[in-house]
Amino acid sequence: MATGLEGKRPNKYDVNGTQRKHPLTVDGILLDWPLNDPKGGEQFVQDAFQVILDEAIRKGTDVNEQVCEWKEPDELRALLDLDLVDAGEPSEKLLERCRDVIRYSVKTIHPRFYNQLFAGLDHHSLVGRYITETLNTSQYTYEIAPVFVLMEEVVLKKLCELIGWKNCDGLFCPGGSMSNMYAMNVARYKLFPEVKKQGLWELPRMAIFTSEESHYSVTKGAAFQGLGTDSVYVVKADERGRMIPKELERQISIAKSKGAVPFLVNATSGTTVFGAFDPLCEIADVCEKQGIWLHVDAAWGGSALLSKKHRHLLTGIERYLVNEIKERAGFRLLMEPQFVNVCFWYIPPSLQGKEDTPDFWKNLGKVAPFIKEQMVKQGTMMVGYQPHGSNVNFFRQVLVSPRVSLDDLDFFMNEIERLGSDFQPQ
Repeated sequence: MATGLEGKRPNKYDVNGTQRKHPLTVDGILLDWPLNDPKGGEQFVQDAFQVILDEAIRKGTDVNEQVCEWKEPDELRALLDLDLVDAGEPSEKLLERCRDVIRYSVKTIHPRFYNQLFAGLDHHSLVGRYITETLNTSQYTYEIAPVFVLMEEVVLKKLCELIGWKNCDGLFCPGGSMSNMYAMNVARYKLFPEVKKQGLWELPRMAIFTSEESHYSVTKGAAFQGLGTDSVYVVKADERGRMIPKELERQISIAKSKGAVPFLVNATSGTTVFGAFDPLCEIADVCEKQGIWLHVDAAWGGSALLSKKHRHLLTGIERYLVNEIKERAGFRLLMEPQFVNVCFWYIPPSLQGKEDTPDFWKNLGKVAPFIKEQMVKQGTMMVGYQPHGSNVNFFRQVLVSPRVSLDDLDFFMNEIERLGSDFQPQ
């Protein structure tokens, strides 16, 4: 950013005409002069906020605007001019770059963005982010962050109450992956506190147990902490994606027979694909019986703890979509949803009535990628797809944004039909 001081060189006298005792210069610049222009900076912030409000917030939440303006990598690289240069740029150029960044980015706050396990916009939370970024502090001591430390204590206490714990402590993590790694570390320390000082040298082989539907960060964490991915025992899930407690007991027995020491069971509340909730009470009974630390990965489904009273408001719009899928020709539900993950296939006209033909499922697996490519390039909406086990590619619609309306879901269904109407099996 241009500082507004270019071309200006203060002399060796201050504003009162008193000579400085030891003026320090580097490359001809007097270092006791401000290196930026506060007034110019404030004006830039105001201008940039207006760009954010107009281009990101207003357009980003407008159903008449595109979810994304897709460009291929080479084309986008040329449009953005990403080369790093030595010289600064004027504010007007920087604001233009701000607009370009927003213009060519995916609008995850758009009401028709259903692609990830996050979506939507809360304006009040956004202001909170502005404040934390502006203050640019760290959470490690009360001295440096008194307000945020007190806020953290209050939120942690409330979270403990929601879970049902009276005496507990905790910390906020940068994401679900890191949370699972922290849990792994705590569970190991609980069983073998000497590991903190001695490391892994004196420890026996250890075993972790997690569902086949769990997040990949469990095996990643085992690798990062020196336990090895072979220390992770994968427990079978039922047809709805939930860990089977009897299979957990069987895997624990297998691990023990191999001389491994079980130290952690990772259960999941809200799996990433199906939104499945493992049977926590039954799993807890197994852990208590075996003396194993139980960790619940609730990065996705933990929000259900926040408001049992208003859970039906979320379920209502989810049920609307499920009913539409059941009633419309060409749509087939993969399973009844347990959370806000709605998984389904769309059978285009070219495949309808051919369900019993040898190539039906092979061709059906090509439908979701075909439709997804078109919707992204046209920018009308965005939803994910994937295969799972023996199931060929299906759509996973995630209903988490507070801005989604019934009209948006009607558009979603109609757009799937429109984009799939031209599909022809190869």
